[in-house]
Order: sequence, then C-alpha cells, then structure tokens
Amino acid sequence: MATGKKIRVLLTKSAMDAHDRGVRTVARTLRDAGMEVIFTRFELPEDIVKPAQEEDVDIIGISSSNSAHNYFASEVRELLRQRDMGHIQVILGGIIPEEDIPALKGLGIKGVFGPGTPTSQIVDFIRSQFT
Repeated sequence: MATGKKIRVLLTKSAMDAHDRGVRTVARTLRDAGMEVIFTRFELPEDIVKPAQEEDVDIIGISSSNSAHNYFASEVRELLRQRDMGHIQVILGGIIPEEDIPALKGLGIKGVFGPGTPTSQIVDFIRSQFT
C-alpha cells in the first residue's frame, strides 16, 4: 500500500444476523481513525469478495454472531486466492470460540476480535498490518 493512501476496509455482516451494534461501532471507530469504510451485508462468500474487489479494499472484516465463521473464513480466503486477491487481509470479529482461533489463523485470518475488544486495539492492529 502506498504511503499516504487511506486504508480501505470492507466490513460485512451476515444478512441473516440482526446483531450489528458491534460492527457498526467498529465502522464508526475506523472512519474516525481516518480509514475508508465500506459496509455491506452478505448471504454468500461471493457477497463479500465481489464488493471487496470492486472497492479495491486492503482488508476485509467479517462480523459473526453465529457458528458460520469457519465456513465463511475458508470460502472467502479461497475466493480471494482464486481471483489473485490473496493480498487482501481478512479479520474476524464477534462470537468466535477460542478453540476455533488456531484453525482460523491457519486459513490465513490475520486477527480475531471477540466481544469487549477495545476498538482502539482493532485500529492499532489494522494500522500495524500496513506500516
């Protein structure tokens, strides 16, 4: 990423999940920190990857409050790889069991943030990936 360019973040949440307070708080915090934020809802992994490509994002943040995080993480990473977009980093937030984190990181998920994570920690983590 070129110096001086704003970090572009796609934040997304399942269309079937109404629990969106956390991801909306993160979106506002990232914008206040000077990042460009695109917010979408998804039903399929394609609904995440397509806007990420169209918007030329640097990082995708997937919010999950159900048990589908393993599936979506795997499928999104695979679609990114297939489309030569593997440089786009992926992070997860929400209700994610501790025992799932090693497998998620093995898929290439850069960070996992659970309930109560200070938003400043998320900002710092994202910035650290691009400095």
